Amino acid sequence: MKTISVDINKITQEQIDLIVDYLNRGQVLAYPTDTVYGLGCDARDAQAIKRINRIKGEKGNKPLIILISDFKMLQRYCFFNQEQEKYLKQVWPGTVTVILKKRPNLPKELTGGLNSLAVRLPKNDFLIKIIESAGFPIVSTSLNKKGERQLTNVKNLEKYFKYFPDLVIDAGKSEKTKPSRLVDLRDVKNIKIIRK
Repeated sequence: MKTISVDINKITQEQIDLIVDYLNRGQVLAYPTDTVYGLGCDARDAQAIKRINRIKGEKGNKPLIILISDFKMLQRYCFFNQEQEKYLKQVWPGTVTVILKKRPNLPKELTGGLNSLAVRLPKNDFLIKIIESAGFPIVSTSLNKKGERQLTNVKNLEKYFKYFPDLVIDAGKSEKTKPSRLVDLRDVKNIKIIRK
């Protein structure tokens, strides 16, 4: 488990390259998001997703959220129409995660075998730069053990987890403790709020 300290407002190209290298090699990150600290990996990598579940103590495949860098990337992994896009442009970039019908190009470990996908376009330059540099979406699930509160910092993870992420990105204490709002947007005429 390697730890790097970053100032997310002044991320360097060297730091971005290091993080992307870890993602490309199927490694798991603990990293700051625009909501709470998260665990993440390449969203296309079934083995890395299984490792995230093991770190969290999740049995089986619970659907996970992915972070994207733009609408072009969204189109690669989800189906959406003009009405849905209009709604998304009102709430993105931001802390709203939406559920859409997925395309069949991501592993079942990510989606829990469902035909839907939870996705967010974050309002965070640090995350956008990483996802753009990687060229693929990254998984985002809260940094905690199943059923426990989200961690607001990444100090002493070795005392908390039994299994560890490969790279810990320490940006200091997180001021936010609330995960993203979750909205089911599959039926644009019947939008459901799953998590406020």
